[in-house]
Amino acid sequence: MSDSMDERLIPPKAKRGRSNESEIEEENKDWFSELSDCILLQILSFLEFKTAVQTCVLSSRWKDLWKRLPILTLHSSDFSTYKDFDKFVPKILTLRDGSISLEELDFEHQGIIRPHLIKRVINYVVSHNVQRLKLDVTCDRTLMMPRIFTCHTLTSLKITIGGRSMIDNFSSLPESVNLPALTTLYLRNFKFSSSSGNDRADPFSAFKRLNSLTIEGFYLPDARILCISSATLVNLSICNYAWAPRDFCKVELSTPCLHRLTCYGNPTYYLCGSGLSSVKEVYMDIDLNWTMDKPEFPLILLSWLQNLVDMTSLSVTTNTLQVLFLVPDFLKIKLPTLANLKIFKIKKVRLSEALRGMVIKRMERQMVTTKSRIQAIRLVLEIGKWKARNEPFAPFPEGFSKFLDLQVLPFGTIVGTERR
Repeated sequence: MSDSMDERLIPPKAKRGRSNESEIEEENKDWFSELSDCILLQILSFLEFKTAVQTCVLSSRWKDLWKRLPILTLHSSDFSTYKDFDKFVPKILTLRDGSISLEELDFEHQGIIRPHLIKRVINYVVSHNVQRLKLDVTCDRTLMMPRIFTCHTLTSLKITIGGRSMIDNFSSLPESVNLPALTTLYLRNFKFSSSSGNDRADPFSAFKRLNSLTIEGFYLPDARILCISSATLVNLSICNYAWAPRDFCKVELSTPCLHRLTCYGNPTYYLCGSGLSSVKEVYMDIDLNWTMDKPEFPLILLSWLQNLVDMTSLSVTTNTLQVLFLVPDFLKIKLPTLANLKIFKIKKVRLSEALRGMVIKRMERQMVTTKSRIQAIRLVLEIGKWKARNEPFAPFPEGFSKFLDLQVLPFGTIVGTERR
């Protein structure tokens, strides 16, 4: 009875008030600050780096946390002006906890970078045992190249160094390269010179642990053969652009462990070498442009397919097929290398306007030279379809079904299509 009387004497509002106070305290509790440092650092790593730095104003718990981030992403595009970015970077490097090793730096400067800034960045990453480095800058190459290519801790390097003019747009590897831990290398706009004057450039033999190599935009100023020698290379991607110097050259593969080969861009080089026999997976995304209306380019693409003797998986884009079908009498050519295929994939990609114009131009030439009235009418109708085509994706070439029936399906391969 007394208990019930006590309960009656306690006002209901007072009960709810105590409950509300505890609920409010619970709601206002800073749960984030009670998390461990490693979890908070993981959260910060998902933020834009400039935003991660701004968390220092949240509380004393967050004040110095960003200084221990092992990954830095510094892009000038995240700032309103280059001047703001150029002021921000040195402050960050000064305030960051120097006892923490730098796992990765992703540094991009869209304008011409000041020499003292790039020197500061390179000296910092090398002295702090950087493991993964991405650089995309426009500067004097002599300010940075030697130090980068002698960094013993680097495992991954992606580098694009532009010059002040188009002529100076290609970089060169330094004579001395010492990257004992490097497994992944990406080079954009590089030229490779012959060191012995024998018409061969062999720039990758010094990379003893290389597993993945991407070359995007290259030319050979004093050589005719780019030799890629590596006993450890497994993945290789090669690209060349129409604006790169386009003298025909050879890419010779001495890569006994090469498993996957990716070719994209423009076919300005022949593939050869013993490394082709080890390739099992091939991906091709080939295109042409207005300046490449030469019969050699489709024939180069054809030669790649003829030399990849042991590939079991082939993926091509619809643009690649259009280039391949520019080979004269392509359907009459046998490709015994396709007999080993187990998977054949096709990606429908957007049709480039340059390739569209080139296909139309070729058909117009055929229409002028053909002696068959029926063939001429057929070409007129086909040209009309290409000019009126509204579908953004590149179509399958005429005769593609016959190509599948003759070259692919007899060997029991799987044909798949997907859009991109």
